[in-house]
Amino acid sequence: MSLAPRAVLVHRTTEYEELVARHGTHGQAAFFLSSRGRDIEEVAERHRRTRRALAEVTAAIPLTWRQTRVERRDLDRFLFAPEDVVVVVGQDGLVANVAKYLAGQPVVGIDTDPGRNPGVLVRHRPGDARLLLPAVLAAGTGTAELTMVEAVADDTQRLLALNEIYLGAPGHQTARYRLGLDDDGGAVEAQASSGVLVGTGTGATGWIRSVWQERGGGRTEAGLRLPGPSEDRLVWFVREAWPSPATGTSLVAGELTAGGHLTLTVESERLIAFGDGIESDAVELTWGQRVRVGRAGAALRLVG
Repeated sequence: MSLAPRAVLVHRTTEYEELVARHGTHGQAAFFLSSRGRDIEEVAERHRRTRRALAEVTAAIPLTWRQTRVERRDLDRFLFAPEDVVVVVGQDGLVANVAKYLAGQPVVGIDTDPGRNPGVLVRHRPGDARLLLPAVLAAGTGTAELTMVEAVADDTQRLLALNEIYLGAPGHQTARYRLGLDDDGGAVEAQASSGVLVGTGTGATGWIRSVWQERGGGRTEAGLRLPGPSEDRLVWFVREAWPSPATGTSLVAGELTAGGHLTLTVESERLIAFGDGIESDAVELTWGQRVRVGRAGAALRLVG
């Protein structure tokens, strides 16, 4: 007998909850904010909207389904099952946070604060859940297969991300490495920079886009066009490459097609690779190690 579907509600601690936990009481948190020219009521109202959204989505889960909740900080310790339907209640970034831990489970994004969130990944309102959740597993329910990016080190460490992967030095130190492309005849370039970003079409709405715009929005990078969320292409940028007698700046941006990879060989004592802004879950790289970055075989199944 197959297991009943399990709804996994993914959420994060609100700013209000963090403030009260830090300062002890609502009143002390209010005093702290008022001393800095902020009103706690604005933060508290967002908290209430989030809690109402969680309650409404919970009530919409079919009675025959199992259900559980997981907070963002616990994602790396949570075991997702094949029969799970993942319901992300919060911001777009929360969908990116959970994507790396999934293996094809459908994801429903619920926006708790319409107008404040872009709604790229949290595409539905809490009130949509009552009709949407029972239909998720039905044949013909529309899902978008969103491209992900993957980094694999030569010691088998592996990192997945939905938006982008950053490779560089921890903190603000200079990263030193050798950069090469699979389809560039084996040519490599020694570089010193603020790190390398490799991103997807979903990431093209965030960090990758800001770098792209700084480079002229495609006008100065040989017409480099940002990919769409479901395209096989990735784009990459070297941040603040430094020219010197030993380091070059000729490889600073480009794209990777479905089978293409960017290869980075570490020439620093310590570099890290992390995905979607979560530096606490980073891959550690040491001198001489090699890491290859390209399109991941997995994709995120986003409903709607």
